[in-house]
Amino acid sequence: MPPAHRPAAASRAEGRRRASVRAPAPADDRDLTRPRHRRPARRRHLAQLVALVLAVGAAVALIADRRGAAGEAEVLTAEQFGPGPAPEAASSLPAVSAPTSPSASTSPSAPTSPPAVLRLPGPVPSAGRGSFGYDDRVGPVLGDTGTLRRYRVAVESGAGEDAGEFASAVERALAGPGSWVDGGLRLQQVAGGSRHDFTVYLATARTAGRMCAAGGVNIRVGGRPYTSCRAPGKVIINLDRWRLSVPHFVSAKVPLSVYRTYVVNHEVGHQLGHRHERCPGKGRVAPVMMQQTLFLNGCVANPWPYRDGRRYAGPRL
Repeated sequence: MPPAHRPAAASRAEGRRRASVRAPAPADDRDLTRPRHRRPARRRHLAQLVALVLAVGAAVALIADRRGAAGEAEVLTAEQFGPGPAPEAASSLPAVSAPTSPSASTSPSAPTSPPAVLRLPGPVPSAGRGSFGYDDRVGPVLGDTGTLRRYRVAVESGAGEDAGEFASAVERALAGPGSWVDGGLRLQQVAGGSRHDFTVYLATARTAGRMCAAGGVNIRVGGRPYTSCRAPGKVIINLDRWRLSVPHFVSAKVPLSVYRTYVVNHEVGHQLGHRHERCPGKGRVAPVMMQQTLFLNGCVANPWPYRDGRRYAGPRL
């Protein structure tokens, strides 16, 4: 090749080489509208999300392990819940337990009233000394209006009963409400040596039989003095009945206190001039002047002559 053409050819070759190799654009030519840190921010967010998922998974696994070990739901503490009121403690939640037998139960049972006394235990003296001791206390006037009738209270010596206690029981029977004083009558206990209209005696069966027979009343049943009676100026209560009641009251679960109230009001009723009455009908309340010591004849035991403020009576015998 002629020497004159070398520079031109070399110049063209050099031009082609330079065209094939482009120089990097200057920094000022880059797109400044694109955020330079976008990719690093996404990476940090992704790393935080992964860490949170791992932490939650670890917490769930820890709780599951604790539940499996304890065999029951875990109760979180106030610190675990953070600020604010803590959840209700497990000890205050109602517990569910398997049923237990009555003997194994430790819960206290509801208070129950003691069963009513139907009769007193132990032997009853069949005879006493024949003499009486009086309760010398002066009692309150029972009733608001009407004639005042005074009575004494006496207990046979050897009967094993206290005169004061017997007098208190007589007073309760005569005070009511429902007793004879509801009918315009007043009654009052007086001392043994005081002026009186009648005396209420508690006597052994033998003495009661003798006293009643002297007043013209036979109280024997099956050859033995059984009932109580009234003789002129004397209300005589049989000690056997006072302590033992009667079989049909006991079988009907009628308390001894009810029988005692009945027998006092029945015999005092005789002293006040009332006679025997009959049962007014099966299932109805027995009149106090019915011979409830001997039978009920389908009636219901009743110790009071007045009911709801009105005299309650049955057909006369």
